[in-house]
Amino acid sequence: MPEGFHYVYNHIKSDVCLSSMSGGTDIVACFVGGNPMGAVWPGEIQAPILGMDTAVFDQCGNGIEGEKGELVCRNAFPSMPIRFLDDPAGTKYQSAYFERYPGVWHHGDFAATTEHGGFVIYGRSDATLNAGGVRIGTAEIYRQVEQLSDVQEALCIGQEWQGDTRIVLFVRLSENLDLQETLCEQIRKRIRDNCSPRHVPAKIIHVKDIPRTKSGKITEIAVRDVVHGRPVKNREALANPEALDLYSDLPRLQEP
Repeated sequence: MPEGFHYVYNHIKSDVCLSSMSGGTDIVACFVGGNPMGAVWPGEIQAPILGMDTAVFDQCGNGIEGEKGELVCRNAFPSMPIRFLDDPAGTKYQSAYFERYPGVWHHGDFAATTEHGGFVIYGRSDATLNAGGVRIGTAEIYRQVEQLSDVQEALCIGQEWQGDTRIVLFVRLSENLDLQETLCEQIRKRIRDNCSPRHVPAKIIHVKDIPRTKSGKITEIAVRDVVHGRPVKNREALANPEALDLYSDLPRLQEP
């Protein structure tokens, strides 16, 4: 987030090379990261990592610049896994990484390149919201909501509703606070003013806990499955699986 960069440079150290990065545990590496020889732009990851042919593709597999799309690596790279355990034919491996774009590693991040040669990651593409036919990265919403002092953290999903998808925002608030309409309106206004009217959630719901993986990442897909009454895959990977019960059969999600 740009705000994090501004805080560091204004309050901690003004001449540090502040580098963000993004990759995956499965590759034991990053696709994009810092460049000590280049300029730092707030909110951006500086450059593709050496040895990685990182790019952004559209839905048809064309390289795009400055538009949101799928983060890919167009060629083999030094730490690329070559097979899965107990997958002798390589079927699961191919399905996981190469099914979307044959011969090209599809990492599953929703991203865009910048005019400075850097990248912005908007969240996991399988958790990307598709409201009214417009793809929205959940990180765009979190960036605004979590700047409000009353909000500790947030989780956003797309709920299937009346033949379309509507945005539902769950918020965990500071201790002893209840979700009042005044705060809901603050949240809506901040998202509307700094993102767009399409980003504004149809529902804002207060929850006491947000499920996370054991590595600390919030798990939007698991919550989405619970909301839609679908079984949750890899529940054992969650640090607090009991939190999922908070999202089951919520009356407000049955209302217009």
